[in-house]
Amino acid sequence: MRQLLLCAVIVASLGGCTWVKMAEGAKEVRVAGATESLGACEKRGEVSVSVKNALGPYERNELRVRDELETLARNEAPSLQADTVQPKGEPAGGEQRFLAFRCGAGATVGRAPVAKPVAEGTAETYPIEE
Repeated sequence: MRQLLLCAVIVASLGGCTWVKMAEGAKEVRVAGATESLGACEKRGEVSVSVKNALGPYERNELRVRDELETLARNEAPSLQADTVQPKGEPAGGEQRFLAFRCGAGATVGRAPVAKPVAEGTAETYPIEE
């Protein structure tokens, strides 16, 4: 009984761990939304990544799994000379595919415009993308 309890505690504590670390150069890689148009960018390839989504009978936190998959895709992008990754689909069983693009330095594809100072009493609005 004592060993079973010890194993349960270890597995539960490991479930919150993040094992994937950001590689050098991956911090500059942008993650585009799944519906974002990247037609102005050059497609550089496709990346398939995977992580453990379960430890025995214990399911890992879905958000942590998604975060680790995204980090792994960002880590792979520089090897394809890509600066943007976009999920190709939803994660399944701890695996996910991403498309890699080169959008160029300072690309603003899919990013909200930077607000300019406006005169007092006036305002500008921008549509929110869903």
